[in-house]
Amino acid sequence: MARQIVWLSLWAVAFAFIESSVVVYLRKIYYPEGFAFPLTPIEPNILLNELVREAMTLVVIWTTAQLSYTRLQSRVAAFLILFGIWDIFYYIFLKIVLDWPASFGTWDILFLIPTPWVGPVWAPMLVAMTLAAFGICILKENANGRYIPYSWRFVVLEGIAGTIIVLSFIIPGIDIFEGGDPGTFPSAIFWIGYLFGLIPFLRHHYKSIASGRK
Repeated sequence: MARQIVWLSLWAVAFAFIESSVVVYLRKIYYPEGFAFPLTPIEPNILLNELVREAMTLVVIWTTAQLSYTRLQSRVAAFLILFGIWDIFYYIFLKIVLDWPASFGTWDILFLIPTPWVGPVWAPMLVAMTLAAFGICILKENANGRYIPYSWRFVVLEGIAGTIIVLSFIIPGIDIFEGGDPGTFPSAIFWIGYLFGLIPFLRHHYKSIASGRK
């Protein structure tokens, strides 16, 4: 398992550099003085290209997870690890190359589908670290021959938690449509979604482990 996680991590780090390089080029073109809100208008064809690129990024990560394991649970775990490490190192490489973000509180555009997501850098990085940790916990059990049963109720709860977190990013993103700043980050909504996803996972995961070891 450790060897597999090392290879997954190496892939994620390499892909993070590729993704951050695209952003370096875009910022050189549209934000030569440094990225800041309000956003600089971009051509419709470039915006469409960015939307497709983001969608293909998820396809590439999921395809890699698919090729890494045969069971769905392990594939999902691999996806969480790849996505989490990729997102973390994406910001690390931007910091190395552009000396950006200035702090964990710096605002960034996180995603564009179906509408812009924005938030302070600490929020997506916290989610990324948590997802990677979730994936490692699941793969560790899978490597020992234990496949934790996840009910539809659990899946729905985690989906609701994820939706709440996404909502906390979309709400401030509404303001940038009008050429303004994102405003205030709805941290209360974010933390509700985050804890709503974290606590059930930890409870279910360790309960299943304890039950399987009896």
